[in-house]
Amino acid sequence: MSCQEFPSEEALQYLQQLDFFRELTPADLTQILRAARCRRVPQGAFFFLQGEQATTFYVLLQGRVKLTQITPEGHQILIRFVGAGGGIGVIAALSRVEYPLSAQAIEPCIALAWDGETLAGLMRRYPVLALNALGLVSRRMQELQDRLRELMTERVERRIARALLRLVRQAGRRVEQGVLIDMALSRQDLAEMTGTTLYTVSRVLSRWEQVGLIESGRARILIRAPHELVVIAEDLPVESSSSDGE
Repeated sequence: MSCQEFPSEEALQYLQQLDFFRELTPADLTQILRAARCRRVPQGAFFFLQGEQATTFYVLLQGRVKLTQITPEGHQILIRFVGAGGGIGVIAALSRVEYPLSAQAIEPCIALAWDGETLAGLMRRYPVLALNALGLVSRRMQELQDRLRELMTERVERRIARALLRLVRQAGRRVEQGVLIDMALSRQDLAEMTGTTLYTVSRVLSRWEQVGLIESGRARILIRAPHELVVIAEDLPVESSSSDGE
């Protein structure tokens, strides 16, 4: 399968922006790009499942992926979304490990893919890749631990605010009325991101709409007062705050 229809210059720019390829020259990245194969994943299909042997690292050229994890209690948690230019499955750079989460295409995707054997060869040729991979895996595992701690210890309103702010960083776009989360986002997605129920998310968002904090529609959320959302996310004192909790 070929990625010839995708501009190689744009693919190289994606690689240059990823921490995994930090400190490599454009000439190095060109060789690494040539070592990749192309994979197309239809909407709804999985790149990989939690618990499977980690065999492949991907860089998205097109589409969007959601990363989810099943907790020991059997709850599905939506960790984050990854769009074009993002990398998934870097843990495949390590040997004999399992994917700690699942990656599902929520749009038709095209991705560059390097299998474990190819990654091992690249790391022998470019040793900095091994150091970059260890740093990335460490940060990703810390992110998972932080999310689980957040779900266990923080009140639900704060969890929802934090989730929205993460989405603002990933896909926020400044508009006249505030900051638009520029991606399809359902209330069920937010429930999975925050370890709560659809009913609770709907109740919190409806109350925030009433006070002018956000504006939500079908699969879209506009943050009208980002600073007030930060106050909730950081649990700062305010004159009037609500007290939903789970």
